[in-house]
Amino acid sequence: MNTIRRQLLLGLALLPAASLLPRVLPAAGPDSGSEALESVRLVIHGEQGPRRLEVEVARTIPQRSRGLMDRDQLSQQAGMLFLYDRLQSSRNGFWMYRTRIPLDIAFIDEAGRIAEIHRMEPCTASRPGECPVTRPAVPYRAALEVNAGAFEAMGVAAGDCVSWPGDGGLCAGAAAQ
Repeated sequence: MNTIRRQLLLGLALLPAASLLPRVLPAAGPDSGSEALESVRLVIHGEQGPRRLEVEVARTIPQRSRGLMDRDQLSQQAGMLFLYDRLQSSRNGFWMYRTRIPLDIAFIDEAGRIAEIHRMEPCTASRPGECPVTRPAVPYRAALEVNAGAFEAMGVAAGDCVSWPGDGGLCAGAAAQ
């Protein structure tokens, strides 16, 4: 696949997301300008009980384009939630261009369940098109990035349900915590 087509496909993955009503925090990292990220309390409902994370929400194209780029660390109980207003094709994926932190990514389906979890390593390439793209095998409506190994350490697995403010009660069937 040529570089222009890859960039176009990746750009399509960065469509606007559903609105949330959380508090606003300044975006971290250089060149963040006045762009602000919202922070919400997210809960992962699994067999080992609820796991709570404070996550930044990437809803806009600039926020999703930036993601966790140029950061040297991510707190243990933190992450970034990428939200979309419609289902994303499994052809749309994530890359690690200018991302310094090894990450795990969970692709979340329309029901709020984790469909797949993948490990992603930083990409040191000088051009974005040279970085590998991580794609799920199924369509997704959200993606959650955390430190590499965090999902395993928390006992989080495919099939667990993820809820956050404004999700429409997708985890209503999960144990209320």
